[in-house]
Amino acid sequence: MIKQQTVLAMGSSLLLCAVLTGCSWGNAGDGSKQSPAAAENGFYPLTLVVNQVGETPPHDSDIEKAIGAYTNTDLQIQWIPTSGYDDKVNVMIASSELPKLIKLNYTPATIGALKSGLFWEIGPYLKEYKNLSAQSPLYYDNISVDGKIYGVPLFRDLGRAVIHYRKDWFDASGAAVPKTLDDWYRVIKQMSKGDPDHNGKDDTYGLMLDKRYNQDTSSTLTRLSVTQGGPNKWQIDGGGRFVPEFMTEPFFDTMKLFRKLYEEKLINQDFAVVDAMEIDKAFEAGRAAIRISGGNAQTMQDKLSKAVPTAVVEAAPVEGPEGRRLPGESGNAGFLAIPRDSVSSVDELRKVLSFLDRLMDPPMASLLVKGVEGRHWKDAGDVTIPLDPEADAREVKPYRDSLPQRGESYPNAKPMKQTELYRKNVELTKQNEQYIVANPALTLDSATYAERGKELEQFITDAETRFIMGKLDEAGWRAEIERWRKAGGDRMAREYQETYEISRKLP
Repeated sequence: MIKQQTVLAMGSSLLLCAVLTGCSWGNAGDGSKQSPAAAENGFYPLTLVVNQVGETPPHDSDIEKAIGAYTNTDLQIQWIPTSGYDDKVNVMIASSELPKLIKLNYTPATIGALKSGLFWEIGPYLKEYKNLSAQSPLYYDNISVDGKIYGVPLFRDLGRAVIHYRKDWFDASGAAVPKTLDDWYRVIKQMSKGDPDHNGKDDTYGLMLDKRYNQDTSSTLTRLSVTQGGPNKWQIDGGGRFVPEFMTEPFFDTMKLFRKLYEEKLINQDFAVVDAMEIDKAFEAGRAAIRISGGNAQTMQDKLSKAVPTAVVEAAPVEGPEGRRLPGESGNAGFLAIPRDSVSSVDELRKVLSFLDRLMDPPMASLLVKGVEGRHWKDAGDVTIPLDPEADAREVKPYRDSLPQRGESYPNAKPMKQTELYRKNVELTKQNEQYIVANPALTLDSATYAERGKELEQFITDAETRFIMGKLDEAGWRAEIERWRKAGGDRMAREYQETYEISRKLP
């Protein structure tokens, strides 16, 4: 259990380090510059590169000092803005200017670097570490390359999608949480045109979309299509062939629903260009009825209540006509990998893995999830009570989002006292793992995807948007699919099939 006064005592030498030297690291080799104070206390100098989450915390923060003291490391973090993170990492890889630990995203460029031997394969060593080896193999499988594991995931739930909706509006109008596409149309129309906020204006939407409505695992289009029996990005047909989601009937039916909603102005007309943050603001201002989100309903309730004190948010499972069904997610927000140039021996590799493993010990798990006792939370017997959510978001969240932790799933003994709504949301995401539809191509290799995957994705994304906006008719949509196939889509599907067949033959 980390208390505020304990943190200050534990990290005093690291604080001295920060004051005397700034504990910065440059661009030569792994860039580590260990301070005299850290060296004198036997701290292992560990450089880490991650993307920036919110404001960059100071090096001498209580969280960072506590981590360093518990793990015996002189932790030196470089925070890179998220918007240019992958590009910056690619430059660092190309120039061999890598730290000892770096967050990677599962991209073609990253996969190429892993296959080239630039990073340690850690799979054979995981069994030596009690916390890392205790996690479900699925988390590691979802970042594997050719069956090999090169990093420790930044763990996230595998099935995060939950329907968040305005219960007060639904109750007043007699609406039910939608399951079929017809249900979705009726509810969205009712919430868009029925003046649910009773202000006499046509200023609400049943559902709003942002410009990433059809991208990644958070795709609203994919999530709705899966509830109707569609695949998660790809499916394997009866002949073993890989078929993209947009060539299936449930997906096309869902697109036709979106087209109808757009034509009747029941969804925001700027969906193709608007940022997700603007949709967040609209919901928080009381202008939208439904969201399919990986967030938590209580957070939404808290923000919405500031604008509409009488508003009531509820959470419900994502369901279709045949019951609960949702796309499985990767289970990570990237992973932490260890470069071979910066960590040159197995002994040093074990030091880095030991650092990651110790972050999941109870005291560190509690620190990353809850923060410092007395500042961010207090003990209340069977539970702990949050004290300052704003301080938590500013001071704890950057580390919580950048280092391995499993929330309250592992191994925190005392749960945080939360509202019934919060607990319901958490329980729904846990239950979701029983109903997820996997993406069979998630970790399969394709040379075409590595070379042109993003270009092909953008091509079909643009076609989907044009169809929804009425700029393509059904014949035009089919023609765009054929263009995608000839431009490399068919070749990519064949490569996935070949890789899949090889993987099934591996021991």
